[in-house]
Amino acid sequence: MDKLAEIMEHKRREVALRERAVSHRELARLGEMTRHGLSFSEALANPKHLSVIAEIKRRSPSAGQIRELPDASEQARLYYNAGADAMSVLTDEKFFGGTIRDLWAVTDLIGGRDDAPPVIRKDFFVHPVQVVEAAEAGARAILIIVRALSFDEAARLRDAAGEAGLDSLFEIHSEPELETALKLDAKIIGVNNRDLSRFVTDLAYSEKLLPMVPDGIVKVSESGIHSGLDAARARAAGADAVLVGESLMKSENVEALMAEIQNA
Repeated sequence: MDKLAEIMEHKRREVALRERAVSHRELARLGEMTRHGLSFSEALANPKHLSVIAEIKRRSPSAGQIRELPDASEQARLYYNAGADAMSVLTDEKFFGGTIRDLWAVTDLIGGRDDAPPVIRKDFFVHPVQVVEAAEAGARAILIIVRALSFDEAARLRDAAGEAGLDSLFEIHSEPELETALKLDAKIIGVNNRDLSRFVTDLAYSEKLLPMVPDGIVKVSESGIHSGLDAARARAAGADAVLVGESLMKSENVEALMAEIQNA
């Protein structure tokens, strides 16, 4: 079993314990609460510089322990002060060491600010109840991993997110997955430079796939961005934004690294 399959198998069992019916009325109520301030897609389409989605990630199957972080808001404060355009909070506990409490901590810290960067809940989504949790915790977007879901599952998550006022970041790693994302009317497409079956990273995936994404769709390069040079490669391939986790989590000077990437 490849790693993504292992993660998804566990996630389906985990979420099954809290699955319930999610009504259109409930989602619409959440939508009334979340439709304020800058949306996730708007934050990424910044013409002034390459946008950075700064990720809070304690560990990963590929990197192991990245950083001890008792309180996610500590890292969020560093990202906010460094001018992150958006933030990503990993809420998977078994494989990445995060929880939904991290998302609450981050949005509690920055949510009331006029210039608050919107936050995406980064997890392995399989059911609309996770969308409800994300909206209740103050997220402005969810992640939809195209490879990990059936077409109908991805469409159901997209629709639930839209009703709740959240954007959907469709993550792809191949041409067939890009075709599926386009059929799902994706407004934001992220190319994961990391092969989630083997956890091997190569920026060539962004260089190959981002130019295939039609104009009008926000383009994101995810993983493998460690410097301005990496960011420049992503931008040259057409990226509007990059998602950066490990290198920012390990950095001794978050502001300097953020500026280096944004100005690539």
